[in-house]
Amino acid sequence: MGVLERIKEIEDEMARTQKNKATEYHLGLLKGKLARLRQQLIDPEGGSGGGKGEGFEVAKSGDARVALIGFPSVGKSTLLSTMTETKSEAASYEFTTLTCIPGVIEHRGARIQLLDLPGIIEGASEGKGRGRQVIAVARSSDMVVMMLDASKGDAQREKLERELEAVGLRLNQRPADATVRPKASGGITFNATVPLTHVDEKMVQNVLKQCYKMHNADILLREDVTIDQIIDIVEGNRKYIPCVYVYNKIDCLTIEDVDELARRPNSVVASCHMGLNLDGIREAVWEKLALVRVYTKKRGEPPDFSEPVILRNQSGYLATVESICNEIHRSLKGQFRYALVWGRSTKHNPQRVGLTHVLNDEDVIQIVKK
Repeated sequence: MGVLERIKEIEDEMARTQKNKATEYHLGLLKGKLARLRQQLIDPEGGSGGGKGEGFEVAKSGDARVALIGFPSVGKSTLLSTMTETKSEAASYEFTTLTCIPGVIEHRGARIQLLDLPGIIEGASEGKGRGRQVIAVARSSDMVVMMLDASKGDAQREKLERELEAVGLRLNQRPADATVRPKASGGITFNATVPLTHVDEKMVQNVLKQCYKMHNADILLREDVTIDQIIDIVEGNRKYIPCVYVYNKIDCLTIEDVDELARRPNSVVASCHMGLNLDGIREAVWEKLALVRVYTKKRGEPPDFSEPVILRNQSGYLATVESICNEIHRSLKGQFRYALVWGRSTKHNPQRVGLTHVLNDEDVIQIVKK
């Protein structure tokens, strides 16, 4: 029996199994086995995953990379042509775009690379329709813009989220505050600093021992995690990435339906064909990427507002003084003495700060060397 058949068999068994206290341990084991099989499907030879394909190897440029993902004929190529100077072929038939086409959005002084990817189909996580190449590009991006046809309800969004989740992409989520550290001996030690409602020690031990052959490990849970989050931690190859859902073709809906879609979290409504709310898409991308503009200043001269240094300011990518030193030149950190900062990140203007100071958008910095 091949990997796809085994995955289908486990998914069918999970669908047949009722969710209750008596079956939660069995469901946890099935989820662990399913995660292992999907990993074999994505990365059968232990490589980087995703597979290579003609037209998919695009050099990363600009201050951030955004991947356009969606089903065929939802308006991805039209959005790229409208928001950038790149012209991507757009037509009324499906699969107009067959390769990865890059464009650049210039917004608030930042250059954001936008990738128009071929439309993916159901089963892309299993390799159908060059799905692995498309998803590999999404994994290398800083953010995903999911293009959806507003007239087709939530069916497209649910299918796309399911496909991306199957290959380890976690949209608008953060890693669980928990650790699983394998060790040489001593068995499994289980500790939790908060009350647990989704898992217990027996369930976690069963998954580790039977699915991952892990019999010695230190487990520490600092939040109320689910068994899926435990599996993500053990697998260790999950990509947590921000996502904006763009509901296109709103000119086909009533004003009440448009208002309901616009009020959803992480969602933007637009009509690329009519040019409606394209600025809203730019602003949503800017906010999700958490980009920070920092202006440099020489001693005795006004700040240079023409070319800001673009940094990211989010969990794992804090825009510190150290990061701006590395961005300007790799040798600057070794010559750093202190910095003077003007802006919202300071208590007074100017403030003398060190390398660990976190900068805010539109701060001005003057670096003093030794």
